[in-house]
Amino acid sequence: MDDPWADTSASTAQDGSSSQPDDSRLGAAPATVSASTSSRPSRLTPRRLVAQPTRLQAVEDDPLGPLGASAVSSDAALPSLGPPVPPVKELPLRTTMPTAAAATAAAASAARRQGPPDPHHIDDDDTYDQPTGPRQPPPVQVAQPSSVRSSQQPSVSLEQAAKPNFQITVGDPHKVGDLTSSHIVYSVRTKTTSKGYKQPEFEVKRRYRDFLWLYNTLHSNNPGVVVPPPPDKQAVGRFESNFVESRRAALEKMLNKTAAHPTLQHDSDLKLFLESETFNIDVKHKERKEPTLGESKSMLSSFGINVGTTSKFVEQDDWFHDRKVYLDALENQLKALLKAMDSMVAQRRAMAEAAGDFSASLHALSTVELSPTLSGPLDALSELQITIRDVYDRQAQQDMLTFGIIIEEYIRLIGSVKQSFTQRQKAFHSWHNAESELQKRKASQDKLLRQGKSQQDRLNQVNAEVADAERKVHQARLLFDDMGRLMRSELDRFEKEKVEDFKSGVETFLESAVEAQKELIEKWETFLMQLDAEDDETVFYRPPVIEGSKPAGDTAVDRARARIDEDSD
Repeated sequence: MDDPWADTSASTAQDGSSSQPDDSRLGAAPATVSASTSSRPSRLTPRRLVAQPTRLQAVEDDPLGPLGASAVSSDAALPSLGPPVPPVKELPLRTTMPTAAAATAAAASAARRQGPPDPHHIDDDDTYDQPTGPRQPPPVQVAQPSSVRSSQQPSVSLEQAAKPNFQITVGDPHKVGDLTSSHIVYSVRTKTTSKGYKQPEFEVKRRYRDFLWLYNTLHSNNPGVVVPPPPDKQAVGRFESNFVESRRAALEKMLNKTAAHPTLQHDSDLKLFLESETFNIDVKHKERKEPTLGESKSMLSSFGINVGTTSKFVEQDDWFHDRKVYLDALENQLKALLKAMDSMVAQRRAMAEAAGDFSASLHALSTVELSPTLSGPLDALSELQITIRDVYDRQAQQDMLTFGIIIEEYIRLIGSVKQSFTQRQKAFHSWHNAESELQKRKASQDKLLRQGKSQQDRLNQVNAEVADAERKVHQARLLFDDMGRLMRSELDRFEKEKVEDFKSGVETFLESAVEAQKELIEKWETFLMQLDAEDDETVFYRPPVIEGSKPAGDTAVDRARARIDEDSD
């Protein structure tokens, strides 16, 4: 019986080229080649070998070796003549395709193109190396720039974008009035983007009591809000230059913080203060229209309840109790810090005065010294001490204007916070007074109801009074709750601004101290370099001063020098 897997006669009738063993089939299916020996010549019979040209190509670790073009072309007819071959996993192609194989692939691709057209041009990849004409590139959508990254400015919220900006400067302080009514007038210049003002930039004249009126009015109009307060009054020395400058800076900071507050910036009285050219007349007209303006109890007395009470307030909310204890401790610490700051500033001014006296003594010594090699350095050291005096004076002033003004401001702000606590206590008392009044009205109502319908008119009146008392209780309770929520947000805002202001103040204080020390070091180094130049006697040379060529100064140092010159004569 013939083996079904044996080779047919057609396979044995092939020429010598086809009888040559195919390495690829031996590697793919070795069982097929050795399946039968009946139809194959015996291994003992010598086979006729015919030399045929082959193409050797470089391969990388291919166990099958190079394949010739004739071997590839002869294998094209074998699958139809040989037995079925088990499926084998394809090996990755490591060599370039021979020319005959490329022609076969091109023919197969052309046969596939005879079908319906391929809209996606998938078959074009088979003839990548074939010169079939120019190929149209696929359409590419142009990349559009992102709308998010196109802007270089940082994004802000809608609330911040709609919030008006204010830039307020207080300057040009000058004294006006006679001896009995003299006072300082300031120029308040405002730049704003708010649409509620007539112009974007304007300037008015204000005095200190106008700032005080603004603070009290804003506190009355906005119970529970921490209003930035103005600096305290001072009866003695209020026209000194240092005091006037520190007050000007404090008033400017007060207005900028008030205008930056989300609630206070919309107050009509702030607009009146910043914009009115006839401020005093407008304030009097406003007070005539609103007689209770400026009285803090008018907000609570609108309910028809007397807020004046002598009962002691006991805080029921632990959060407010802790904040009040914290504010008391903070106020004591800030007052102690301000006292130490004043002592340090006083010491700087004392050092400046001492440096001036030391300069005067050095100058006196240089005038009586006959040797120019000694009188010159002494006189130069005297001038250096004058510079040191000026540096100490300037640093003392800058310390108060940079760090001392912040300490004073937050001591006053704590007072403003405590005033808001007092307003909340008044709201609490008004609420409980309204509840007491309601209980009285309900007691009268129950008494009339027990009497029957004999006093129907009186009963209707009492019912109306009870309804009105209930309304007042409800309004007082809402006011107390609203003030509590508002004060929580205000205290959070107070804490954030405190951290920012003190951080900025400390940085400015340190920068000022560093600059002052650098200036002193530079002056001392210059003086030492002049001392090292001993060979040059003209380093400290001072030309003789002709009497009467320059008028005598009015400073303490000049007067001391003049007295020493007179005594030496």
